[in-house]
Amino acid sequence: MKKNIRIVFALAAAALALGAGWYASNAGKTSVVASKSPAPVPVTIATAKSGEMPVLLSVVGRAEAYEGVTLKSRLDGQVLSVAYTEGQAVRQGEVLLQLDPADFAARVRQAEAVVARDQAQLAKAQADVERYLGLKARGFVSDEKVNEVRTNAAAAAATLQADQAALELARLQLSYTTVRAPFAGVVGARLVFPGSSVKINDTALAVVNRVHPLYVTFSVPERHLPALHLATKAGPMPVQVMLPGSKSALIAAQARFIDNAVDPATGTILMKAVLDNRESRLTPGQFLNVSMVLEKLLDAVIVPNEAIQQGAEGNFLYVVKADDTVEMRKVVVAASYQGASAIAQGLAQGETVVTDGQLRLTPGALVRNSAAQPAPAAAPATPAAR
Repeated sequence: MKKNIRIVFALAAAALALGAGWYASNAGKTSVVASKSPAPVPVTIATAKSGEMPVLLSVVGRAEAYEGVTLKSRLDGQVLSVAYTEGQAVRQGEVLLQLDPADFAARVRQAEAVVARDQAQLAKAQADVERYLGLKARGFVSDEKVNEVRTNAAAAAATLQADQAALELARLQLSYTTVRAPFAGVVGARLVFPGSSVKINDTALAVVNRVHPLYVTFSVPERHLPALHLATKAGPMPVQVMLPGSKSALIAAQARFIDNAVDPATGTILMKAVLDNRESRLTPGQFLNVSMVLEKLLDAVIVPNEAIQQGAEGNFLYVVKADDTVEMRKVVVAASYQGASAIAQGLAQGETVVTDGQLRLTPGALVRNSAAQPAPAAAPATPAAR
């Protein structure tokens, strides 16, 4: 019995010794870990600079023909020939279509004959007036007869004028059988063919658009109206145009029209810019990206766009303080242009901001500039000569 008790006591002493050793070893490790400080977070930084920043307004617009017309017939008739090809560039006055002129040519000849008859009758009436005036001077006719022949001559002259007007109308109608381009431009798809019947002011014969120059129409939110009026006081406002998704050079244009009323349904106002389009790079109806400089911010605090972060309460960025810790600061962005942003509130010139590595940061975190080169390792000491 005593022997068993001694065995139990021996085992308990051994367990206590093992527990004390384990506690001592783990307490040492814990103190070592606790004594180590968190490693700095590697980030990329930039310095806020002062400079000039344009305030751009970017909207979507659409190309529009400078002039466009749908040609319709000014009389009833039948198409005799079509002189243009689809998509052809035409000059002002160039013949596009010819209607059958036979009926109208006959009407002209008829009117010419009527005018010739009237001219003969007027000449006879004028001769009668001269003859009766001579007879009256010799006392062979009365004043009443002279007045009668004068009235006949005046009536013949009026009839001649009326028939001359009818002849002019017939000639105009004959000229309407030849359809010409009202201005230089590009004609669209063929709408009628030889033999097609056309009705006056109803049948569309051709569509001509003037594309040199070209309009670009776009709508601007009404809140920008004060800046737009201020910018246009000095003259036409420069505008830059680009095709959506294109990386080609911007096309220069000038805004020359601001509508006289705001659309109450959308809260926008219509504007138009004019561009040269000499190379026919743009076609009416195309969607375009339009940008214009409303104003320029002077002495603005500028940082790279990568420094700006989006949060639940708006824009913010991380500012690196003198002790290499970061501070999260709310900012107000005034404008952005070519990869940089102008800060209106929340940042001063010369402060350092984080541009990369923000996901690992919290307020007060220690950081280091990952772009900085680490210090070279110390060379091993050379034994002193003895």
